[in-house]
Amino acid sequence: MTLRGRLTSAFLVVVLGPVLLGSIFVALTVGAVSRERATERLDHAATTVSVAVGALCRQLQISADAVAVVPAGERRAVADQLIARGLATEIHVTDHDQPSLGRSAATVDPATNGRQDCANPGTAITAPVTALAASAYTPDVTVIAAERVDAALLNRLGDAADVAVALGARVPAVAGTTGRYLPAEPGRPLSLTLTVPASGPTVRYLILLLIVLVTAVAAVIAARWLARSTTRPLGDLAWAADRVANGDLDTRVPIPRPDELGRLAGTFNRMTRELQSYVQALTASRDQLRRHLAILGDTLSSTHDLDRILPVILRTAMAATGARAGLILLTDPADGRLAARCGAGLTGSWDLSPAELSQRRLAPGRGVLGRVATTGTPLRGTSGRAPDEPACDSYLAVPICAPPDEDSGPDPSVLGVLALYDRLDGPVFEDADLRTLRTFAGQAGVAVHNVRVHEEAQRLSLTDPLTGLWNYRYLREVLRREVERASRFGRMLTVLVLDLDHFKEVNDTYGHTAGDQVLGEFARRIRIGLREVDVAFRQGGEEFVVLLPETDAYGGVIVAERLGAAVREWPVPVDPRRPGLEDGISISVSIGIAVFPEHGATAQEVLDAADEALYAAKHAGRDTYRLAERVSPAVPEGHLDAAAATTGGPQPPRHGRGR
Repeated sequence: MTLRGRLTSAFLVVVLGPVLLGSIFVALTVGAVSRERATERLDHAATTVSVAVGALCRQLQISADAVAVVPAGERRAVADQLIARGLATEIHVTDHDQPSLGRSAATVDPATNGRQDCANPGTAITAPVTALAASAYTPDVTVIAAERVDAALLNRLGDAADVAVALGARVPAVAGTTGRYLPAEPGRPLSLTLTVPASGPTVRYLILLLIVLVTAVAAVIAARWLARSTTRPLGDLAWAADRVANGDLDTRVPIPRPDELGRLAGTFNRMTRELQSYVQALTASRDQLRRHLAILGDTLSSTHDLDRILPVILRTAMAATGARAGLILLTDPADGRLAARCGAGLTGSWDLSPAELSQRRLAPGRGVLGRVATTGTPLRGTSGRAPDEPACDSYLAVPICAPPDEDSGPDPSVLGVLALYDRLDGPVFEDADLRTLRTFAGQAGVAVHNVRVHEEAQRLSLTDPLTGLWNYRYLREVLRREVERASRFGRMLTVLVLDLDHFKEVNDTYGHTAGDQVLGEFARRIRIGLREVDVAFRQGGEEFVVLLPETDAYGGVIVAERLGAAVREWPVPVDPRRPGLEDGISISVSIGIAVFPEHGATAQEVLDAADEALYAAKHAGRDTYRLAERVSPAVPEGHLDAAAATTGGPQPPRHGRGR
């Protein structure tokens, strides 16, 4: 029998009787039922309000967590978006970079004592409750999301439960109403009073003893049966709902019989099972994301090596989105083409070793990857892939952009492309996957930008700003390394020390600006006269050093003659700035030559030998070269002019690895 059938049977039992007995019984029953309904209504309202307040706290907690986990640069936008969607009236962020950052749709002072913490409902506060708050903490940021407790919020709670809701313990002052006080507890951090209309006073009648005796038996039996069959399942359901509200998702309600209450109990049990599976999935996803972010953060903070950083970013992005394969390409500054830097899970012609994969190049503007790199717009789909790109059923590609700064403006430059292929959990990539991949592409952009800035800073620290040659600091390192390599493989290394003749007179006559022009032009002519493997340095002032790997004394003399002629034959054009001065400065250079291992067993000994040979060239009248003494008597000294180089200079060897 259904619940409706049982209630109908009870009603028939009650109304069967004399009209007088029926009238009196109805009057008594109406009062009892009204009070019982008021009580049940308060029970239901208490459960509804508790669930609503708990949901509000969870909503605030989710908002705080959402702001806490995003990168620092995106917290402002995320907080504003959450407030705009009505998930909180205030989101307060505190971190090291921005000591106090607040976003609110209404003014709420985070320092007041009227804010009730959802996680600690029993904490005493000195001021009236004005807001509910939830907090999220990470090692470098604290996020507080708050919802204002005002008349509008209480009205919404009352409308949801069909009761009047007041804050605190208030005794109903309106006649004909009844209320219930709900103290703050876990899951419901607010102290509330619920009020519903009460039934009017019931008229008690004197019933004839005989009529009462006759009807009492039937009334008691019917009332007990009706109460037992109706209220017991509802009590079980209320108990289970309270357990679920407290976080016990394993709670189940017994199903007494297949009626409306039985179906309600079955639906409740199915709801708790689904909710439990959702919570488990969210917890697992959160833990996995935390692990990936921890690995990514450790890698980004511990190295400037892109060959280590990019594979970690790619694997983390694939794990977060469930992709089968992935590829990272960076734009080559030399020709603008896309160069593959790392890949995972690729098949077909792209299933290559890291060394072979690094040789793959794609033209900008062609295919999916080329369009993403050119336009800076993400692309996803199942078709439109270029023939020379990885084979897939679905793809998702986003640009890797440099972090915005004052120089780049609102549209940062595109550094490369991050692409994923074949989502394992579905036919295509979704919007959530696109947002996730954008986050990892942002991390990749920061990493690439930081590495390039680091490399540029390192290059500038080792480069002479005036001539563009390597400086003395880098000379010591390269000379040591070249000497070690020459010693290991039994090769020769020639060191030239060059010094401009009478350079002080140039500065005194034409000024230091003209002197800087002479030094810059001299450095340019040195670079022109050297091989690609040769390295030139500015040691200081007007003194320069040239390293000639795998070059013997003959080759060193030839280079010295060529550099001397290049300096002597073409004056350096300058602005005289004073009348009577020529617009070109004729310069010459003295050169000292030393060879490893003939003139020294260590880098310093070879450099000192070349320096001594330079002073010998200076004392010999300048505009000449000298080979270091102590060894190699077969190598004669010579003069830098063409005649001397022809008659007295050594002839180039016809064998070996020298010049």
